[in-house]
Amino acid sequence: MAMTIVEKILAQHAGLESVRPGQLIEARVDRILANDITAPIAIRQFREAGAHKVFDRDRIILVPDHFAPNKDLASAEQCKILRDFAREHNITHYFEVGRMGIEHALLPELGLVLPGEIIIGADSHTCTHGALGAFATGVGSTDVAAAMITGELWFKVPETIRFVYSGRLKKWVSGKDLILHTIGDIGVDGALYKAMEFCGDAIDALSMEGRLTIANMAIEAGGKCGVFNPDEKTFAYLKGRTNSSYAPVYSDPGAEYCEVKHYDVSGIEPQVSFPHSPANTRPVSQAGDIAIQQAVIGSCTNGRIEDLRIAAEVLQGRKADPQVRLIVIPATQGVYQQALQEGLLEIFLQAEAAVSTPTCGPCLGGYMGILAKGESAIATTNRNFVGRMGHPESNVYLANPAVVAASAILGRISSPEEL
Repeated sequence: MAMTIVEKILAQHAGLESVRPGQLIEARVDRILANDITAPIAIRQFREAGAHKVFDRDRIILVPDHFAPNKDLASAEQCKILRDFAREHNITHYFEVGRMGIEHALLPELGLVLPGEIIIGADSHTCTHGALGAFATGVGSTDVAAAMITGELWFKVPETIRFVYSGRLKKWVSGKDLILHTIGDIGVDGALYKAMEFCGDAIDALSMEGRLTIANMAIEAGGKCGVFNPDEKTFAYLKGRTNSSYAPVYSDPGAEYCEVKHYDVSGIEPQVSFPHSPANTRPVSQAGDIAIQQAVIGSCTNGRIEDLRIAAEVLQGRKADPQVRLIVIPATQGVYQQALQEGLLEIFLQAEAAVSTPTCGPCLGGYMGILAKGESAIATTNRNFVGRMGHPESNVYLANPAVVAASAILGRISSPEEL
């Protein structure tokens, strides 16, 4: 029976020869991820269940990143719960401040996600890791607690939509624009509880950073996961990051998809998502005259080294508009160090940006860039819901790093072509 990559991974982990969409299965998981917001709930449930030992200390990953470094007393207590639990159970992969990063950028960087694996995380953007050919999905904190005890979890096998991208990207167009264009096309529920499988020659040409960005925002279309069939770029990315063996999985020829969508990327220009939905997209050339007070470059969507290089290319020799707060947040300590070595941080500082230690920070309205009433921000983040970055009467626009950098310079939503 021909199966998609997601169906094959789920079947293998459930010990079955095959699975079909809609089938309920119990499958072993390879990695369990939680952060400083979601892990304390899971830990409480773990204790209330009477558990005294995790199933495998090497397969649990705890990352304080949403309000870390600690924003206030409440966040300090949250992070302490992770720290104490990690010590109590001798968790191998606990990442303290100074060694941490935004979780969905950190795990791939450290080789903690491998093709063919099942990754669950108590964070909706766990789907990011599907860029490496894994089945990765967000789950509830109680599910994380159960998996920490048993090493298994139940799943309903999702249907799969195949997204095929052909053609060559224009200058300043990136993976962020492909996924924003796609979400604008199908809507925020267009892939509800479905796997989104991305392929085509335009995808083949994308960097791993671009693929991670696309997979990251599958959830914004309602997707259960976003996934790419692994290729030589995947293997090159993993080389030197892991010594673990892995078995790549691929969709079979003749696999059944509930829908197939085709896009010619040569006609796509940089996209901007307007408030208050990632699906409210339009080309940057049609953005109009919208003033901004803040520009944020970072997050688990676009805080990797490629994103910072692109932003630096636009900002080189220029300064942010005096009315704009430009905030740059490298996604991990590794990205921060590489940006420092390449001189990117100097470019950002010369542009009068504030450069932060890795944190989710403003993306979820946490800190390091909260919006006041009536303010507007353009950001490389993944959500622009009402009040997402601060006051309920503020506005967030989503775009790629080049557009955000250009907008910071001009003080309004702009294309880098205008510079």
